[in-house]
Amino acid sequence: MNGKDSAFLARLDATAKDIELLLDRLLAAAAAPGEMGRPTRLMEAMRYASLGGGKRFRPFLVVESAALFDVPRQQPLMAGAALECVHCYSLVHDDLPAMDNDDLRRGQPTAHKKFDEATAILAGDGLLTFAFDILSRRETHPDAGVRVELVAALARAAGLGGMVGGQMLDLGAEGRFAGTGPQRLGENEVRILQAMKTGALLRFACEAGGMLGAATAPQRTALERYGSAVGQAFQIADDLLDLEGDTAMVGKQTGKDAAAGKSTMVSALGVAKAKARLGDLVAEAEQALAPFGASAAILIEGAHFVADRHA
Repeated sequence: MNGKDSAFLARLDATAKDIELLLDRLLAAAAAPGEMGRPTRLMEAMRYASLGGGKRFRPFLVVESAALFDVPRQQPLMAGAALECVHCYSLVHDDLPAMDNDDLRRGQPTAHKKFDEATAILAGDGLLTFAFDILSRRETHPDAGVRVELVAALARAAGLGGMVGGQMLDLGAEGRFAGTGPQRLGENEVRILQAMKTGALLRFACEAGGMLGAATAPQRTALERYGSAVGQAFQIADDLLDLEGDTAMVGKQTGKDAAAGKSTMVSALGVAKAKARLGDLVAEAEQALAPFGASAAILIEGAHFVADRHA
């Protein structure tokens, strides 16, 4: 590991620890004004699904994007915690028998295996809605207009035209609905599906830093371009890990995409071309950040980290 890699990993680890502490505090708080109470089993399941694991790469992108504008660190940490709640909810629901039917997540039993399906569903629901509770707080940003912008952007990234819509397209391509069969999607169709299912939350992570920092229109465009490239790269790397990775290292069952007949960039392009595309996306991410100069060095390292990860 060279010095640059070490500095990047130290920053990534520092954000992960800060997010862990913040989520722990937020999920341990007493009932908020207007709440009748918080069921113990529900809170245990939400904590199980969101604490004690993960690289927290999405919150890291929020923190580092906001750092370009010297935003006080607590603000992007709050926005990052909200985003992580949405991400963790999506994992809980994706793991359910009706979806991807996984027993292992981050090397541990999935939420429905640790608890039960009904509890897992409600824990996911709880994490999703809690995300918007977090974004709405003054601790996230003193300007209500900025908070509203964040809420709207995350809702769209997570919803119909984003992650949820992408998941629906993915299930359709697998032929999971009555009277349908698996579809072999072309490169452009896979790109759209993955930009929604995976890329939308990663784009939001980058755009949120600009929202918190009152970025100019060109700066917001640069962050959106970077987030889009990183989102695509992240999914291709994930698809390659599913094909070539080891279950123990990845922390979840590998080899499931091919078994399920999923359409991925690997299936659309082949392994060699998918890896070449991954390299092109890292270059695109670097070019997008050129207007920020040396101050974007950590974000550029983040793009390389996505492409080179082994878990």
